[in-house]
Amino acid sequence: MTEKAKTEDTPQESFKQTEETVVEEQDSLLEFPCDFPIKVMGASSPHFAETIGAAVRELAPDFDPASITQRKSAQSKYTALTVTVHAKSREQLDSIYLMLTSHPLVKIVL
Repeated sequence: MTEKAKTEDTPQESFKQTEETVVEEQDSLLEFPCDFPIKVMGASSPHFAETIGAAVRELAPDFDPASITQRKSAQSKYTALTVTVHAKSREQLDSIYLMLTSHPLVKIVL
């Protein structure tokens, strides 16, 4: 066996190393604190934006619900909100996403 053959990785080892590198890079794409826009969509209701704003404020106390922008669908059946939070950590963003995805008024979170 040649010296080169001994040092080469198997395809599985090579894939695992590449996968680990990608995960490490994904963790470092955001620098905290940062402003992070979250798109929240749900059925149109009279207090959708206010309800979502109050829920986000529980996890991000410095969030200003007045900064929410909203757009209704063509037939006004759905409303899309853009909620921009000043995220202090990845954990905070994850908590906000989990809360929003489990909220009964919310259909989709992007």
